[in-house]
Amino acid sequence: MSLAETINILQFGNGNFLRGFADWVFQQLNDRRILEAGIHSVQIHTPKLDERMLRQNNQFHVWIAGLENGQKVDRIDRINCIKKYSSIFDSYEEYLKIAENAELRWVISNTTEVGIIFDTQDDSYLKIPKTFPGKLTALLFRRFDFFEGDAAKGLQILPCELIEKNGEKLKECVLAYAQLWQLPKSFEDWLNESVLFYNSLVDRIVPGFPKEKINSIEEKPGGKDELLVMAEPYYFWAIEGAEKLKSEIDWEKAGLNVKFVKNLEVYRSRKVRILNGAHTALVPYAYLKGFRDVRTAVENPEIYHFLKTLIYEEIIPTLALPEKELRDFADSVLERFTNPFIDHKLQSIALNSISKFRVRVLPSICTFYRQRGILPENLIISFAVLLIFYKGKFKEELLPIQDDNEVLKFFDESWKKSDFNLAVETILANQEIWGQDLNLLSGLKEQLVKEIDKILKV
Repeated sequence: MSLAETINILQFGNGNFLRGFADWVFQQLNDRRILEAGIHSVQIHTPKLDERMLRQNNQFHVWIAGLENGQKVDRIDRINCIKKYSSIFDSYEEYLKIAENAELRWVISNTTEVGIIFDTQDDSYLKIPKTFPGKLTALLFRRFDFFEGDAAKGLQILPCELIEKNGEKLKECVLAYAQLWQLPKSFEDWLNESVLFYNSLVDRIVPGFPKEKINSIEEKPGGKDELLVMAEPYYFWAIEGAEKLKSEIDWEKAGLNVKFVKNLEVYRSRKVRILNGAHTALVPYAYLKGFRDVRTAVENPEIYHFLKTLIYEEIIPTLALPEKELRDFADSVLERFTNPFIDHKLQSIALNSISKFRVRVLPSICTFYRQRGILPENLIISFAVLLIFYKGKFKEELLPIQDDNEVLKFFDESWKKSDFNLAVETILANQEIWGQDLNLLSGLKEQLVKEIDKILKV
């Protein structure tokens, strides 16, 4: 096998995100002659191989489209770092033989947020396990056995699933399978000492195949591509405690936005509170003002001012990173919101807004209050508008609320109370929804009632 054909990365999953993010990153390393990355992409969920991959010899393009530092970006990047593509369902034995590749060094995955799970019904590695962690455990055990526990043949695991402590949780599942299957204690020792599971945080909007714009894209270099995936210019990959990975690749020379950090949580908070929090705060506010997508809403001067004030004056002060780093990230977020190539519908973001608000926005409100003893004005307005949104109707217009039936029923019953005070008090008292009784946050109920009254009277 020539150097160019060497496979040193195993990839679980072949969806839009991995193709437009991780595969793209490794392609950049190849193109800049910093690494010879060869990827084996293995399909583990559906038996049928993607015919497009077979027709196109595992090659495709990523359409990078959007704004970057105020400049429009519109280019096509070719991806040819996937050297092999197979399915675990074609031959379980051939899948396990991937572990016998001495050149294999890294594993990447994106099996969705519910992919990293442990299932006690997954009772044997002698047949194809049901879960991704089970399949990974079986492969790691084959590698351990084949190389007779050689510490140098341990792998580095880089999960891209959007869950907290994804590496730690994946390792917990793998160790649980090792115990369930009664594998040797020496295998568990090898897992703990030689296999590195990294927590990582990924950030890039990858809308996927641009059906509406494909004709104009095919006029660009590259021609027809059934696997073409669209991605915004911005990307960020934070990896926790990965000194070995950092030392193996000249990331500084690569100039990629890949950051090796000691504490991933501050970067997760930055993303969740600024990017996701701003999204969540924006949706009902912009929708009630007549807007239906993110870009046109943010291009409106009033909404832009509201959102910018909310981010820079109310969210950023609650975060632990250096202010310049936070402001630079916030600048990129506002730029991403105005991407002229992406039509991000407010209705699609509105799904499960209550649980999103609890995770993405409420911590900023509470931290701001603890720090200053006052409530953040714009975040409270966004909270008030969210509660109005969950009335289900505004000025005789039905609103596109999408949530669990229990949540919808609770808000419907709450808004039937005799006055705003009682309705808001009932809503804030629901600890199952908010994780706490928000009536205990001094002045919150009164301020919300005031804002709700103001909005409904307009």
